[in-house]
Amino acid sequence: MGILLTEAAAGGMSLISIVLVYVIMFGALWFFFMRPQKKEQKRVASMLASLEAGDCVLTTSGFYGIVIDISDDTVIVEFGNNKNCRIPMEKSAISRVEKAGEN
Repeated sequence: MGILLTEAAAGGMSLISIVLVYVIMFGALWFFFMRPQKKEQKRVASMLASLEAGDCVLTTSGFYGIVIDISDDTVIVEFGNNKNCRIPMEKSAISRVEKAGEN
């Protein structure tokens, strides 16, 4: 009878240890993968929120331009020295912003 109680207790402990291992693995995955991604999303959102006309931007396609006008989800960007080359694009296509007064 004592042997059966010992085996039942050992089986319960193994179930607890398996659950504990899964909890630790999920916590580690969240810490190393999801947390940095959320930080990056917040950084990009704040960068796009602070976007102003006259800022120099780098698009995801690699073009540098100057922001001319901003609406809700789109911006009009002027590329190159030609003042007639103004292209509307989504804000999500901007990968980097350099403020007008900064070097």
